[in-house]
Order: sequence, then C-alpha cells, then structure tokens
Amino acid sequence: MGIVIILIIAILIMVLGFRIVPQGSAYVVERLGKYLTTWNAGPHILIPGIDTVRRKVLIKEEVADFAPQPVITKDNVTMQIDSVVYFKVINPELYAYGVENPIMAMENLTATTLRNIIGDMELDETLTSRERINGIMLSTVDKATDPWGIRCTRVEVKSITPPAAIRDAMEKQMKAEREKRAAILTAEGQKQAMILTAEGKKESAVLNAEAEKQATILAAEARKEAEIREAEGKAEAIRQIQEATAEGIKAVKAAGADDAVIRLRSLEALEKVGDGNATKIIVPSDIAGLAGTLTALKDTVDTKTGK
Repeated sequence: MGIVIILIIAILIMVLGFRIVPQGSAYVVERLGKYLTTWNAGPHILIPGIDTVRRKVLIKEEVADFAPQPVITKDNVTMQIDSVVYFKVINPELYAYGVENPIMAMENLTATTLRNIIGDMELDETLTSRERINGIMLSTVDKATDPWGIRCTRVEVKSITPPAAIRDAMEKQMKAEREKRAAILTAEGQKQAMILTAEGKKESAVLNAEAEKQATILAAEARKEAEIREAEGKAEAIRQIQEATAEGIKAVKAAGADDAVIRLRSLEALEKVGDGNATKIIVPSDIAGLAGTLTALKDTVDTKTGK
C-alpha cells in the first residue's frame, strides 16, 4: 500500500513538475529560494513546492530601442539623440541576479554615456562623428554590462535632432552649398561646351584649309596636264608638218625635178596668189632669173616639137 502511494506521489511530481525549455531560452531555477541551476533548451523535471523557475531568459540577440535623450554639446546646443542597442544575454544567472531591471539599467547607462561623449564635442563635430560616437558607446556600455551577464554587440545612433533654429540655419547653408555647387557645375559645363565648340571650329577650319589646299593642288595639276597635252599636240603637229615637207622633198627629188621645175611650181603658186583677193603681192627677188629659165624652157619645148 505504501509503495502505491509513493508511486502515485512520484507520478504527480513528474506530471506537475514536467517542464520543456524552448530553443533560444534558458530558465533560472531556485530551490527553496536559493539559486539551483540554469536549464537550457529541452525537457526538465521540477519538484513542486521546492523548486521554482526564478526567471525565463531569452538568450537570442535582442534590440533595445531607447527614447530620444536630450544632450548638450560643448558649445551649449541642446539636441535630441535617438539610440538603439543590440545585446545578448550570455549568463542567465547574472542577468537574473545582477541588477533588478537590466533593460532599464542599460537604457540609463546608455543615456549617461551619450551625454558624457556629446558634452566633449561641439555641434559640427557631433553631426559628423557618428561612427566615433558609436564606437565609444559600444566599448563603454559593453564593459559596464558584463556584471549583468549582458554582452552588447552593437550600439547605433539613429538620429541627431538639433533645435529648430539651428536646423533652419543648416538647411539654408546646405541650400546655399547646393546652389553654389550647381553654379560651379553649370560654369564648368559652359566652359566645356565653349572648349568643344572652339575645338570643333578649329577642326572645321583645318579641314576646310586642307580641302582648299587639295583643290588648289588638283587644279594646278590639271592645268599642268592640259599645258603638257597642248604642248605635246603642237609638237606633234610640227613634227607631222616637218615629216610631210620632208616627204614632199623626197617625192620631188624622186621625180627628177630640177631647178626649172621648182621655179615653175613657184610661178604657179604665184599665179594662184594673184587670183586671190589679196591686195598685196610679194614678187620674188629672183623673178628675172625665173623668166630666163622659162624662156629657155620654152625654146627647148619648141625644138622638140619642130616649131
């Protein structure tokens, strides 16, 4: 009977005390109010009335997005800075017993660290030194949260909001800078366009000069060729005339013509000239000799004919 009661009690303990720890979590267990152990993911047995789960802890990386904090720069400018902290619980026991509210403690620590860092910087430096601020905050906060079982993996400054008057002045300055940059770019563009236009005109002038030069050369070569052709034609005509004259002389000689025949031909030519419309007749200087020759020729012919 006693064994049955013990078995029933054991079964009730197992049923009532059976726990399953999900993946990514850890349970901090106490026995009679004192830390006993830390359960990792998996099944576990809890003794009812003796053991209790002190805290369920997420061991995955978490993000704590803190509200914007008012900070004052070295040159007395008040601004709002919004920050976010990425952290992970690496020791559930320290996380459960190190500090009462770890997230709130980390938020206050982050705000204090941020005020200390920004207090040593002027406004312009603050706006351009986010990476430096993030690095200092990460190193400081991570070191301070080690006793709480927390490891900070990254700290980021989400936004830095200066006062409205300063924002307006900054916007006007940025607008002026943009307009200045636009004017510079426009001037550079116009300069480049002028350079390109001048280079184009120069190139066009060079090409035109080259074309005119080439046309002049071709025209000179054409005139030269025409003159050469004309000279060759004249030379050929003279040559042909000389050849015809030489052939005529050869023919006369071949016919056995003597001086009398030649003189007779000359008279025939003179007669043709006289029959023309010319008003001036040139009489050869040896016309008397020619007449004598004709007389002698006539006597010879009469003798042959018996007159």
